[in-house]
Amino acid sequence: MSYIEFRNVVKRFGDATVLDHLTFSVRQGDLVTLLGPSGCGKSTLLRCLAGLETVTEGKIFLDGTDITDLPSSSRNIGMVFQQYSLFPNMNVEQNIGFGLKMEKCPPDEIRGRVRDAVALVELEGKEKAYPASLSGGQQQRVALARAVVMRPKVLLLDEPLSAIDAKLRKSLQQRIREIHKELGLTTIFVTHDQDEAMVMSDMIQLFHAGRIEQAGTPISVYTAPVSVFAAGFMGSYNQIDGAVFSRLSGMQIPPEDMVAIRPETISLSREKTAQQGCCELSGTVLDSTPRGNVLRYRLQVEDTEFRVDVLFRSFHLFQAGERLWLTIPERDCLRILKGAETA
Repeated sequence: MSYIEFRNVVKRFGDATVLDHLTFSVRQGDLVTLLGPSGCGKSTLLRCLAGLETVTEGKIFLDGTDITDLPSSSRNIGMVFQQYSLFPNMNVEQNIGFGLKMEKCPPDEIRGRVRDAVALVELEGKEKAYPASLSGGQQQRVALARAVVMRPKVLLLDEPLSAIDAKLRKSLQQRIREIHKELGLTTIFVTHDQDEAMVMSDMIQLFHAGRIEQAGTPISVYTAPVSVFAAGFMGSYNQIDGAVFSRLSGMQIPPEDMVAIRPETISLSREKTAQQGCCELSGTVLDSTPRGNVLRYRLQVEDTEFRVDVLFRSFHLFQAGERLWLTIPERDCLRILKGAETA
């Protein structure tokens, strides 16, 4: 059953349409990621849900109630921003308990709920510390605790990890996911990082130019892009014109189609393998780039460049200028209509 519903939501700033007739729903208890490039409308939608922006057209429902015109203070929605926005003159306990104090909760209840929130974000021992003495990751944990201590109906996270270093970011991704499960919170997370979306989400809503390009589970969005944009944004697909790929591979691809191939589905070898159900292309290594535990090769196949990702094994490297065979399973050659720009 839908817990949050966006019905034909439009948001304009002057002549600019930032949200273009968006309709989708969120199930209670799900962690949904709004994914897309900067300026695509995902943070604006979050602010409309929180009541920080008014919608130009359309309706927003929460738990069956029309909240479109409700003030933000009446929506019981918690929000964590990219900026921590902590009170510098308050310690950790005071920052977390500020909202409860404003609601005039009894002091004993405030102490208990703050203690539980501190434990939830694993900041025991830092209760009396002030923001200036905390790391960026610790400050973000305080901001998260401040939001969840209010027991909101919905938790909104607007690119909360973008200013944090890579190692800590992965740790916080996991902890946010754990907190989401522990509390059973309906959570909407905004990011432009597709790897982060894959790790965090139950469902992904892929945004493009104020509209939803594709929606689905992380696996379905990653493995079955529905448009040229989705294939380009998710997984760095090789995208080859249908007529060109027909000429290179011998497969019969309609000229109105693009062929999208994920870099990790292509294997490389010095000898032709003649595998059934695969097409094999001969290409020359242009260069390679380490990407963590993956090595990305660029190869030239006639007039077309391919990207290929393989596990980084130092004892098995190909050199620039080598002539190799690219083996591509035909099932991994996805066909996308060239004009398919919106799901």
